[in-house]
Amino acid sequence: MMDISEIQSLLPHRYPFLLVDRVVEIVPGQKLTAYKNVTINEPFFNGHFPGHPVMPGVLILEALAQATAILAYKTESMDPSRLVTYLMGVDNARFRKPVVPGDRLQLDIEVIRHKGAIWKTKGLATVDGVKVAEGEFLATVVDKNKAAKGDEGAAS
Repeated sequence: MMDISEIQSLLPHRYPFLLVDRVVEIVPGQKLTAYKNVTINEPFFNGHFPGHPVMPGVLILEALAQATAILAYKTESMDPSRLVTYLMGVDNARFRKPVVPGDRLQLDIEVIRHKGAIWKTKGLATVDGVKVAEGEFLATVVDKNKAAKGDEGAAS
């Protein structure tokens, strides 16, 4: 449904920090399914952990947050040249199983609440149908010009 080129047209992230490779389903205002192919070439594997590569849990959460941003952009038909999505908080984050090179990390996002510029979503990350991480995300969409002047919260 969305390849890497279209994802890059929405998100400001770039390698090595773009953590969504493809979107396979979007139901605007409701849910999104995407994935990240995890390869041994990821730069974080050099130090996490040598001889026992494990994807950092915070990067799994970041991948879910990026998927949340894509859902917000596609739901509201937002202009990514003018607006940016910032992560405001993560609640109830849990890590269940390590993610290792060769895994295909599936990212499922479900909208809990959306009012104005504020989005609350539930994210679930799985590998081969097995839950590896989950959390609830609070995000806001802001004007880039106002955000650059320090009028808004911290960026993701």
